Amino acid sequence: MSGAARTVPPALRRARDVVGPALRDALDGLAPEVRRVVGYHFGFLDADGRPSSGDGGKSVRPALALLSAEAVRSPGQVAVPGAVAVELIHNFSLLHDDVMDHDLERRHRPTAWALFGVGQAIVTGDALMVLAQELLTEHSSPERSRASRALGRATAAMIAGQAEDLSFESRLDVSVEECSRMIANKTGALLSCAASIGAILGGADEVTVGALADFGLHLGLAFQAVDDILGMWGHPEVTGKPVASDLRAHKKTLPVVAALATSGSDRDRLFELLSDGAMSEEKLALAARLVERCGGRARTQTEAEHKLAEALDALGRVPLEPSARGELQEIAEFVTARDF
Repeated sequence: MSGAARTVPPALRRARDVVGPALRDALDGLAPEVRRVVGYHFGFLDADGRPSSGDGGKSVRPALALLSAEAVRSPGQVAVPGAVAVELIHNFSLLHDDVMDHDLERRHRPTAWALFGVGQAIVTGDALMVLAQELLTEHSSPERSRASRALGRATAAMIAGQAEDLSFESRLDVSVEECSRMIANKTGALLSCAASIGAILGGADEVTVGALADFGLHLGLAFQAVDDILGMWGHPEVTGKPVASDLRAHKKTLPVVAALATSGSDRDRLFELLSDGAMSEEKLALAARLVERCGGRARTQTEAEHKLAEALDALGRVPLEPSARGELQEIAEFVTARDF
């Protein structure tokens, strides 16, 4: 988790080139009232509706989808509908999450709801969710049906995880096990689907699909652990969000939950701060220091490293095309070694 500059894996650039045009084509079919909000959210348009240089994000999920097809020796192109569908579901969740969390910034720009209003952001998210399923069901095949079911299960799990996350905001007794289950649903489920949907569309057997799904699940847990660290101690110029944004919203992230599971005066002071409602900047800084002193940051970093190892182990359970396996590993290491 070094702060040194890192090279973007070629698979991410390739995914943007391959999936990006298909994503734009899919979005062009949306209602005109929705397209402007979508274009802005993805970074294709600026706030005034003019073309922008944004590329739609990191393309991690599309890259995993393409590589999962190539890993089972199918052409990456077979995974494109699944890659686009997963990316649509991911962005549906981002649009709604920003509303629920009252986040004003994403990727160093105002969030869609902050610019266009809550209603427009919600409707746009709904449109992306419907479009994702349409992409997988417009042409009938056993593989498409199987992929559609997998995406539906992942979406349901993600929504359940978001509901759990919201319910945790008013609780100070959330266990590490509850937090881990929430992360597995909210973040892990969709990454699990992304890492296996290409293999599904390529006709792979259940054992191989299961191994790739496990890779994505554990990667999601590792990714979120790193994201939780960034959310508390990351620099705004890196995260695109205000400092300690998760702590400000009383999110029960893994560092906070791990810290509250300890004992001692630092833990008790942290409990008092989190019981007080809105916190000043001074109290936010103190709370972050207390979480670190209670071992929350160290435990979360250890968890990230452990889950990354489990993800890479899952890739070794089944025969996969060596080049694609290597690129899957490269992406996993890249997204869990983000700068702070």
